[in-house]
Amino acid sequence: MSSRTERACMLCGLIQPFKKFVEQGCPNCESVLHFQDNEDGQVQDCTSPSFEGLMALGADNKASWVARWLRIDSFVLGLYAIKINGKLPPHIISELEEQNVVYRPRDGTAED
Repeated sequence: MSSRTERACMLCGLIQPFKKFVEQGCPNCESVLHFQDNEDGQVQDCTSPSFEGLMALGADNKASWVARWLRIDSFVLGLYAIKINGKLPPHIISELEEQNVVYRPRDGTAED
C-alpha cells in the first residue's frame, strides 16, 4: 500500500504524509536523520513512497510479539510498514554508523 503523499521512514518504518515528515520530522528518528525542514534532502533520501504491509502499533506495544519481531516495540504509536522498497543512501548509512546507530534495511535483505 502506498499513495502519493504517504511515505515510510526507511530507518524505523513509520508511515506518515510527506508534508508531516518535513514539518515535524520523524518522531522516532529525528535526532539522527534530521528530516524537519529538509524537504529536498533527508526526507526524499530517507523515506520511500513504496512499501508493503501495515502494522498498527498501539498502547500495548511492549506485549506485541510482532512489534518485537519488527524491532519497533519502543517506537511511537502509529502505522508502520512491514517491508519498505529502497535503502538508505551510503552516506547516510555512514553517518548512522558514526553515531552508533544500527541500520537494518527494511526491504527484506537484512539477515539476523
